[in-house]
This record gives sequence, C-alpha cells and structure tokens, in this order.
Amino acid sequence: MATPKPPRIGPYLVHMDLVNQKWIPSYDEYPFSVKALGKLERLTFHPKVTFFIGENGSGKSLLLESLAVKMNLNPEGGSRNFQFATKSTHADVERFLRVGILASPSDAYFLRAETFYNVATQVDALGVGDAYGPKAPHELSHGESFMAIMQHRIQGSGLYLMDEPEAALSPRRQLEFLSYLHRFCEMGGQFVIATHSPILMAYPNAIIYEFGPHGIREVKYEATDHYSITRGFLANPKKMLDRLMDDGEE
Repeated sequence: MATPKPPRIGPYLVHMDLVNQKWIPSYDEYPFSVKALGKLERLTFHPKVTFFIGENGSGKSLLLESLAVKMNLNPEGGSRNFQFATKSTHADVERFLRVGILASPSDAYFLRAETFYNVATQVDALGVGDAYGPKAPHELSHGESFMAIMQHRIQGSGLYLMDEPEAALSPRRQLEFLSYLHRFCEMGGQFVIATHSPILMAYPNAIIYEFGPHGIREVKYEATDHYSITRGFLANPKKMLDRLMDDGEE
C-alpha cells in the first residue's frame, strides 16, 4: 500500500490580478471607484505574511473580502463550512479577480472583526465550539474569542485571511498575537492581514501594501504613517495633544 502524502504546506497564494476589465460597469461607481481597486495591477503575495494597510475607505477590507470569496470562504468570516449570510453586502468583485495559487490549502479561515459576532453565533448553531477551545466564543469577551481562534482554531499550515484582528486586542494581546503568527508561519502557514496596527505590521517576514489614491504600492514599515504618527505621539504626547487642541480652538 502506498504511503499517503503529507498535507501540502504553504505558501498557497502567489499573486492576484484584475481581469475582464471590459466587463466592469463603471470606474466612477462603487466598488471600482475605490482607487486602489480600480488601479489594481499584479499584486504579489509574500510566502509568509502580506499586510494591507491604508486609511478607512481605501479598499483594503474590500479587496480582502473579495479574495476570501474567491478562495471559497464566507464573506462574513469563518471556514469553508460557514455558508451563512446575515445580510448579503459583499461587492461581487471576485469575478474580476484572477488568483495564482500553488495549491489549495487543507485549512483556510477568514477572521473578520466586523462580523465576528455572526460567526460566533454560527459556531453555536453548527455545534463546532470544541474547535474554538473549552468555551464557546459567545462565552468569552471579544478579545478572548479572537485569541481563542489563534490558540485553538488555526491549524498552522493553512491559508488565513484576517481583517483588522487587532480590533479587540490590547497592546499586550497584539504582541501575543505576533508570537502565534510567527509560530504558524514557521509551520508553513500563509497570512493576508488588513490592519491599522503598527504593532502587527512590524512583523519582519512580511510585505506591506499601502492602499490609497495612488492605488496599491509596497512600502517599508518605517515609511508608513502608522509608524511615524505613533512614534511621534509616544515621543511627546503633550506636544501632539497641545497642537491638536490648539487647532480646534477659534
């Protein structure tokens, strides 16, 4: 009897392109009016971690959601087994995306902070709470439930898409998150993370893509607004606060 092959480990995603542009209804209307999406050219994924960063409304969560749907994950979050829809609001961008992959991951998960309550409800409904640890997500705080995913649900060698995982995490918990992230990357996992956190985006085995009016471009960590603004504030919070409050006075 042939020895079964071990499961494939990452990386899985190689690149992503915008295709079928002639079928795009309009670049003046949502979602392609979002500059980062309308100007999307080939985006190459890091074999370990790819960060999407940018201001609110820059398109990073939109593109991450579209990638999740393209990889047969629920736009509201969860694994491939989660096919519920609390409300269908995703922008149907995935049909214009072409994703280059090396192999299909045996494990895949989409963590979306905005809709995690809905995922937690589905965990209860499907009776799969054991995969999330000794307590069901609804029995934990928001931050505890996020960490339970890292501690119990993530298998390590799969593909994991995360939209603002820092939303419920304290700075200390964000550092703990980095420790788990590194462990899973060493196991062969691949992550694509949309974030505002200068703590998370400091992870060294990564590429950072900044979304903005210019489109999408690669940036170094120290060149991000997140780094420079946070560093400037922590270096002299009184000076920054005085300036902000003076600007608000007539």
